[in-house]
Amino acid sequence: MKNSIEKNNEIVIIDLKLGNLFSVKHACIHVGLQPVATSDKWVLKNAKAIILPGVGAFGTAMCNLKKFDLIGPLTAHVQKGKWLLGICLGMQLLFSESEEFGGHQGLNLIKGTIKKFPSNYEGKKIKVPNIGWNTIYNKDKAKWGLSPLSVIAQNEFMYFIHSFYAKPKKKEESLTFTNYEGIEYCSSILKNNIFATQFHPEKSGIEGIKIYQQFKELINVRK
Repeated sequence: MKNSIEKNNEIVIIDLKLGNLFSVKHACIHVGLQPVATSDKWVLKNAKAIILPGVGAFGTAMCNLKKFDLIGPLTAHVQKGKWLLGICLGMQLLFSESEEFGGHQGLNLIKGTIKKFPSNYEGKKIKVPNIGWNTIYNKDKAKWGLSPLSVIAQNEFMYFIHSFYAKPKKKEESLTFTNYEGIEYCSSILKNNIFATQFHPEKSGIEGIKIYQQFKELINVRK
């Protein structure tokens, strides 16, 4: 059935059938957004903004995007200049490819590769996955003003859980960086109307909720 989104601040959370979307949906509602969680491509076509969350395997997520015929509507949404927020695996899916389980092609909205954390780095064993709180930073803090991070302090703590990390081809598309066991990696990106985080804002306390609030403000600004 073709659904439509009528309310001005309503957004779509893409349901890839790979995890509980409760935290993301609750964070949206908390800041006054009216989210619709769906796998229906017709709802995506009418969305004012889209959130692409995700947990689990890159390849399975891409298969589900194809299965539900969501890649075309998602790409068209971005091309129209509407906001897209990717979270965790959702951020990784935006990239060209992933090394996970032999390699998979991504959405290619961001040029670059998703790489696995090594089990050893510079002679030191590394715990994988990376689970817990860590800081986000960027020497060029001015870039944050163009994004939902505009109200977030430099070196603020956010919550992470992941085994793979993003390596954008263009470093300027990296909005923040995070250091895990000596490995500095891209922890969020900004490319025009695409904003994505490796960390989970919805699990990052008050500061994470601020990100959703600013995302809402940017949605309402961009017609």
